[in-house]
Amino acid sequence: MQKLPIRYDYSTFGETDSYHFKEGSHYKLYNKLGAHITEVDGKSGVYFALWAPHAKYLSVIGDFNGFDKGAHPMQLKADGSGVWECFIEGVERGANYKYWLESQNGGYAEEKSDPYAFFWEVAPKSASRVWSLEYEWNDTEWMAERKEKNSIHAPISVYEVHLGSWKRAPEDGNRVLNYREAAHELAAYVKETGFTHVEFLPVTEHPYDGSWGYQVIGYFAPTSRFGTPEEFMYLIDTLHQEGIGVILDWVPSHFAVDMHGLARFDGTNLYEHEDPRQGFHPEWGSCIFNLGRNEVVSFLISSALFWLEKYHIDGIRVDAVASMLYLNYARKDGDWIANEYGGNENIEAVKFLQTLNHNVYAEFPDVMMIAEESTNWPMVTKPTYTGGLGFEFKWSMGWMHDTLKFLSRDPVMRKYHHQQITFSIWYTFDEQYMLPLSHDEVVHMKGSLIGRMSGDYWQKFANLRLLYAYMYAHPGKKLLFMGGEFAQFAEWNYEASLDWHLLGYESHAGVKTLICDINALYRSHPALYANDHLHKGFSWVEANDGDNSVLAFLRFGDHAEDTLLAVCNFTPVPRYDYRVGVPFHCQWQELLNTDAAKYGGSNIGNMGGLHSDTVPSHSQDCSLSMTLPPLAVVWMKPML
Repeated sequence: MQKLPIRYDYSTFGETDSYHFKEGSHYKLYNKLGAHITEVDGKSGVYFALWAPHAKYLSVIGDFNGFDKGAHPMQLKADGSGVWECFIEGVERGANYKYWLESQNGGYAEEKSDPYAFFWEVAPKSASRVWSLEYEWNDTEWMAERKEKNSIHAPISVYEVHLGSWKRAPEDGNRVLNYREAAHELAAYVKETGFTHVEFLPVTEHPYDGSWGYQVIGYFAPTSRFGTPEEFMYLIDTLHQEGIGVILDWVPSHFAVDMHGLARFDGTNLYEHEDPRQGFHPEWGSCIFNLGRNEVVSFLISSALFWLEKYHIDGIRVDAVASMLYLNYARKDGDWIANEYGGNENIEAVKFLQTLNHNVYAEFPDVMMIAEESTNWPMVTKPTYTGGLGFEFKWSMGWMHDTLKFLSRDPVMRKYHHQQITFSIWYTFDEQYMLPLSHDEVVHMKGSLIGRMSGDYWQKFANLRLLYAYMYAHPGKKLLFMGGEFAQFAEWNYEASLDWHLLGYESHAGVKTLICDINALYRSHPALYANDHLHKGFSWVEANDGDNSVLAFLRFGDHAEDTLLAVCNFTPVPRYDYRVGVPFHCQWQELLNTDAAKYGGSNIGNMGGLHSDTVPSHSQDCSLSMTLPPLAVVWMKPML
């Protein structure tokens, strides 16, 4: 290719862009930096722009110039932004490219992929690809309704999915499904099982499959492992057309150390802290973003807004928020640097998260921002103007740990740990919670959910069914990782498909049937979701019967007829004539019994319903004399 003269009159990244970028308030950098197909003086080509303030020489190398380091040098803008730029005529969509960078420090020269690329080569290859995002959306109805669907007053039941291992094509060498193939199969399955949203483990481009996507290297590109950006849009569009929301797992806490990525980008610690006590994560072996640098803040917030704008994403789950908030996270004494006041709080991260949520909701008020935050940091879901972090939901890690620990105990021992299953209510209204049974609970030798349940084969299934019905009755939105809905026995393997053949067995099929029924009941009964975050939505009936390992509580909607009673028996002993106080003298319908035969249970229950007696109990004027099935949950509804 003929070498073109360098031009110095580009205006794509202008003075206003430079000002806001340096100030940390430029949140649409994806429109300015990276590779953009355009015309200059009537000639078509690509405008390249890259932030590398400590480079002494930069050039664009690609298959259009034989990866010649001298063919297309870039020019440093004179505005102090540290942005380099050039226009190359004749470069077309799909071209592979990188940047050749030589640092001012000397001795550092690297090929770098484009941090703002929309598309990449398939890993382990690492070139960026010139791309434009061209897709005609067909989700107008969903987009008009999603404010209601994402509301704290809405039923939100999330199916968490790792695309590379949800389902594969065994007839084709166990090949992973591409975005387009997964679109219809996943949409049909999620609709059948009744989940309201899908949450994808990170699909942002990453070099190593074993990171499950959490070691990100391309913050503006869906991984090319499963297809093109437009095919990922097709997947989202298809889910939307079936009334299913899409949440993206997003990782601003750390990034991959691969040298073609962000690490030591221009020969300096540009995106990460220089001191390893701040800039290197000891648990994950990754780099930590320097959130005190304005340009890095602009980069990350631009990434979040990019997915919401360009891909119609309905929510972002922010990974590892606790690791961002605490300077001493996973560090020993002496291995971390205190803040200016001598504390362990990361003040820069707090400001970043508040700025992130403020700007997301300013532009997209109908989406969800969800924090994976595992500590008791206050006000995670409170508004930023009150000093909160500004998320809509927080994962309730405490509920998850306590519940799984309790259900792993032999039922004989549960009475000695009864407070473990009741403790969550003490704090459940402090934040707006999502109850997660996520991928993290079925990896690293933890086993599967059903494998962690106590007892013999029958009891394990009964305990799992009990867990799900208790979870859906407990205040908080819901999240379940794939495979849990049919009781996969094996620990999750990111390199293989789920064990779909298990649905040929009655016990596993029964759990899936239960999930379908629970999701349908959950969506149709406001008591289970409308007041999740309010004290008025919950009332204990029986919290102290540890001797029998029984819990009973009421959930409330906005109307008396919405009331729902949940009674949980955490032992394998059926309990007959167990009296439970209720607020209404009427017929009570048995909405759900996890011991029903169709779910794989022993079919002990209340014959479809009971009429309450005028016998006071549990501070109520009326009561039900109930049969409590073994290791089961019963939901009852008044027929007013």
